[in-house]
Amino acid sequence: MRTVSELAQLVSGRVFGDGATIIHGIAAMEDAQNGEITFAENVRFLADAALSQASAILAPDTDLDSALANGGLSSKTLIQVANPRLAFAQLLDLFAPERYQTREIHRTVVTGSDFRHGANVSLGANCVFGENVRLGENVTIHPLVYLGDDVEIGDNTVVHPNVSLLRGTVIGANVIVHSGAVLGADGYGYLTTGGKHRKVPQIGNVAIGDDVEIGANVTIDRARTGTTRIGRGTKIDNLVHIGHNCEIGEDCLIVAQVGLAGGVETGKNVILAGQAGVKEQIKIGDYAVVAAQSGVFRDVPAKLHVSGYPARPHRVALKAAATANQVPELMKAFREMEKRVADLEAQLVARGE
Repeated sequence: MRTVSELAQLVSGRVFGDGATIIHGIAAMEDAQNGEITFAENVRFLADAALSQASAILAPDTDLDSALANGGLSSKTLIQVANPRLAFAQLLDLFAPERYQTREIHRTVVTGSDFRHGANVSLGANCVFGENVRLGENVTIHPLVYLGDDVEIGDNTVVHPNVSLLRGTVIGANVIVHSGAVLGADGYGYLTTGGKHRKVPQIGNVAIGDDVEIGANVTIDRARTGTTRIGRGTKIDNLVHIGHNCEIGEDCLIVAQVGLAGGVETGKNVILAGQAGVKEQIKIGDYAVVAAQSGVFRDVPAKLHVSGYPARPHRVALKAAATANQVPELMKAFREMEKRVADLEAQLVARGE
């Protein structure tokens, strides 16, 4: 539990009302109860937040004085902040349920030779590690995780249950890997000769930068040679596939069910929205956005927003979609014109012209 004044200090906010109010939880305004704090992203939502059961509101720092003057908020304690959504996220982390804190190596863990780890690691039941595994300090490995030979994991990283990190995978510090993820499986490489598909050995690895989060059931293939890389700070949603030899830049957002073929390269701060697909060897520039369900077959320049199948500049795609919506009416008009021409021809034939 914290007082409103203590929470305000944590989010660099200014208190309006009773700073001694005790807060024991956090919730969206429609779910908030007495003793909890909620947020109003802008002034438009303040009235709804005022009607909630919340004891305090994270409020925007613009036009707040006029909103107070209009009444309706007098019964609520407010914390005025520059970015209520960011402050809400900060407090969510504060009020989150306690994470897995058992700091021990469970007796059922199986380790290969030359296993080394830093201080304060936690290894859950029935984990299996290969040869030459290296763990940093404060690493948490939940139960039923497999780490292959030569896997390295940096400080403060959390690996959730049923994750497989295969041979040679390198994970940075402060990384979260959610359940079911498989990092370092063979890339999809075959050579077809005489109607038969010969497997091409995949001898590279996967390297994950610091501060990355990898969602549930994500698959990231090892490189054919060299390294498949995920840049620092990138966040990957559930059910994403990243092919061999991809190079993902820093601070990218990759949303659910995105599929990247081998050799795709992205710059920093790229957004790949849900179900987007990217052809092999494509390059996507810094700050580019690929809209949901787009199919990318050509390189995307920096800062360009593309959409559609095939993907093209978003404005062009919108015009194409608008034109496509007019096709039924255009076809109807065309058929009417065809009929009129046919009738005129018949009349001319009847008159012998």
